[in-house]
Amino acid sequence: MHQHEVIIPIVVFGVFYLIVKTVSDNKIRHKLIDKGLVDEKIKFLFSEKKVMENPLQSLKWGLVFIGVGLGFFIQVVFPYLSDAATIGFMFIMAGVAFIVFHVLAKKQMNNHDV
Repeated sequence: MHQHEVIIPIVVFGVFYLIVKTVSDNKIRHKLIDKGLVDEKIKFLFSEKKVMENPLQSLKWGLVFIGVGLGFFIQVVFPYLSDAATIGFMFIMAGVAFIVFHVLAKKQMNNHDV
């Protein structure tokens, strides 16, 4: 199986998810406006800048993608490994990335508490 064949379902799923999320968010917003329930408590639904709520999110996903990339790199370095082994390494490296993120985030939180 070629690497491009793996990417296509992931992209299709991601696009489908974004479409469903956008449509459902808009339906909720329109229902709230129609019922006149727009006040200070739900103003967060109308803000578009939710990306920087937690700046550690970028670190988390950066580490995960580096881990997945290392899984692919292992396939290139050791071409005799099977595709199943490559996918296994990708999941292992992504898991290690989440653990590293957890340690870094915990350290960051402890520094802010002091």
